[in-house]
Amino acid sequence: MIRVEKLGFKHRLRTNWIFRDHSLTVNAGEVVAVIGPNGRGKTTLIKTILGLYKSVEGSVSFDGSVGYVPQNTEASFPYSVRDMVVMGRARHVKTFGSPGRDDYHKADAALERLGVGRFADRPVTELSGGERQLVLIARALVSECQIMVLDEPASALDFRNQQTILTVLRDLAQKDGMTILFTTHMPQHAQVIADQVLLMRDVDHYDFGPTKTVLSEENLSTLYGIDIRSIGFDHQGQNQQAVVPVFV
Repeated sequence: MIRVEKLGFKHRLRTNWIFRDHSLTVNAGEVVAVIGPNGRGKTTLIKTILGLYKSVEGSVSFDGSVGYVPQNTEASFPYSVRDMVVMGRARHVKTFGSPGRDDYHKADAALERLGVGRFADRPVTELSGGERQLVLIARALVSECQIMVLDEPASALDFRNQQTILTVLRDLAQKDGMTILFTTHMPQHAQVIADQVLLMRDVDHYDFGPTKTVLSEENLSTLYGIDIRSIGFDHQGQNQQAVVPVFV
């Protein structure tokens, strides 16, 4: 569904590369997480994959329609939450047409799925950053895309809403067959739902592979420059892993 071949990007008139020679493949129904320290280029990679930034080298191909959820942005106009989500139906509305009853039903269903249906009639400008992030995900969901790309979708959310996001993304992949690519600062989010992980180490140094292999204590400790432990425990009959940074 997504194929990235030897992708590289640097800003015009600058000699330093942000990243280069990065390759990955994301198959249908697969979840892939992109992890790296601050400033490593995760958002730039996502925007280059989407074509929002023009790559300097390499290629990207998609097999399916794409929905994009950017990092939480400020709303400049007080659209209602329902109207904001209905904007995601644009590709299904004819030129010069208007959203119909079915479009609004699908918007309401998406809001309920994200647990924010109670906000449907509120101005989006009155929502918190975390609530607004859930609305943006609902907007991508109603586009009926086959591929969803998200940039730090849980960065502004409390623990409960992080769980909501992870559950929705996992269900979209497992039940709907959607392909998911997302960035995160939380390795544990990748442990919970990602099939594979892209670990951005340096400009042309990265790891890409199965989550359990890539997210080793050694790899994470090297990536972040501090000791990190992966702690296993039983929860409701299932083995869970928690990533714990060792602060001193």
